[in-house]
Amino acid sequence: MRADSIAAGLGRWRARGALCYRAADETREGKRGMATYVLVHGAWGGGWSYQAIARGLRAAGHEVYAPTLTGLGEREHLASPAIDLATHIRDVVNLIEYEGLSDIILCGHSYAGMVITGTAAAVGGRIRTLFYLDAFLPQDGQALWDIADERSRRHYIDAQRDRPGLVAHFSVAAGAPSDTPRPLSRQPLLTLIEPVRLTGEERKVANHTYVYATRDAPTAFTRFYETVRDDPAWRVVTVPTGHRVMADDPAGLIRLLLDEADRPA
Repeated sequence: MRADSIAAGLGRWRARGALCYRAADETREGKRGMATYVLVHGAWGGGWSYQAIARGLRAAGHEVYAPTLTGLGEREHLASPAIDLATHIRDVVNLIEYEGLSDIILCGHSYAGMVITGTAAAVGGRIRTLFYLDAFLPQDGQALWDIADERSRRHYIDAQRDRPGLVAHFSVAAGAPSDTPRPLSRQPLLTLIEPVRLTGEERKVANHTYVYATRDAPTAFTRFYETVRDDPAWRVVTVPTGHRVMADDPAGLIRLLLDEADRPA
């Protein structure tokens, strides 16, 4: 029985991988030049969450980076209550600067909406598109704490009492099984309560996209979708998935990201 379960699981992963490569093949056809993607994961996660997406984009001939933020994922050995939003912004800015990247399509999922907004405020001239993937969309001076719902704010406090400054994921705190394929790290509390600061540099970004996941609507992200859906400066897309878009429909997300390569800077 166990062997059957393992075989079935492997079959599902192979099928998902085939769908991702097919999405890349369908959109390649020589019409796109190479684009540069930086994919930033959400709270408690890691670069691993974009594994299938990165493979599909690379199969289509693009350059892809999916960094893991300090203290999370495979870098959880660096976890510290001292890690703040500025640390995670610096993670992405340093990647861009040390790899010499420009004309970037910068994607941020969930919490990473805070990170990519701060990154644009630092190096907006190097970014072609800000791609908010069911993500927080802060204004100047706002922290995630300010734009989260009351239930989430209570969780951020209660779920770090056993390890002050390091917040457990909702499912971990509730003792429920996780639906992610990797362990979830603890999120430094300071990343959730430090505000983002705009500088004017972010105005150099040419394109803005918001992808809103509708399956469980209304959600914490409905307000951000409603803010930009009628704004002609934004490309707004709805997808019939849950919050973890990259897991629920990897092929669809690959197509959306590939579409960004055709948008003029």
